[in-house]
Amino acid sequence: MEMEDQMEGQKRTGVSKEALISERTGSLGCCGWFIVILVGLFTVCLFPFTIWFCLKIVQEYERAVIFRLGRITDRRAKGPGIFFILPCTDSFIKVDLRTVSFDIPPQEILTKDSVTVSVDGVVYFRVNDPIASVANVSNADFATRLLAQTTLRNVLGTKNLAEVLSDREGIAHSMQSNLDEATDNWGIKVERVEIKDVKLPHQLQRAMAAEAEAAREARAKVIAAEGEMNASRALKEASLVIAESPSALQLRYLQTLNTIAAEKNSTIIFPLPMDLISPFIRK
Repeated sequence: MEMEDQMEGQKRTGVSKEALISERTGSLGCCGWFIVILVGLFTVCLFPFTIWFCLKIVQEYERAVIFRLGRITDRRAKGPGIFFILPCTDSFIKVDLRTVSFDIPPQEILTKDSVTVSVDGVVYFRVNDPIASVANVSNADFATRLLAQTTLRNVLGTKNLAEVLSDREGIAHSMQSNLDEATDNWGIKVERVEIKDVKLPHQLQRAMAAEAEAAREARAKVIAAEGEMNASRALKEASLVIAESPSALQLRYLQTLNTIAAEKNSTIIFPLPMDLISPFIRK
């Protein structure tokens, strides 16, 4: 059943697109053809002079959508290069096919966890279907700009603050797919969307900085405590080794004296043998 519904939806979509194309390239009618033939004969009669009005040129990155008596003449736009029009009945609109970029103004957005952030971005798009961009929307560029702002608000409204800060690439892909789907009927292809900057309130920045500093201090204390524990274990093992050999303690004592004397300080040390102090320690 689901497959049948999808097939029916595709058929309906195809019929609607064919209907739109047929409406664009509809017949001119008897009166329209009479005017076109009359203008054609007039153009042929005055050929040396009318050629300058019939010959038009568009650049490699442009296409021309031709209207004849208010109707689109062909399913495909003309160009690039040279094409001909009738002087009085035909008019044309140039459409630029190059990629256009624009900045999304900073938008004040309330995230899913009720945090207000200011987000801006950039969108890259181009005209994919010149006829649709002219016939289906009055100003495709302006409409795409407004739709990008609302799409940014809608997408970020479903994200919490952590996702907004960490998952910029996923948000950009989601915006691109939504914009591309919405502007398909306008003949617009959205190539890329990027999130430029996420601005947080100053109070929230201070709170996040304090939280990060507290977390760093807690990790530092844990690391220091682990170091003390490891050092105490090492000292315990060293004491067991020295206890097995009394001469090792004397050698360690002499090494400590050597280390202190190498620092060029004014400390004077009088070494005493442990045998002289041991009777006092026993008492």
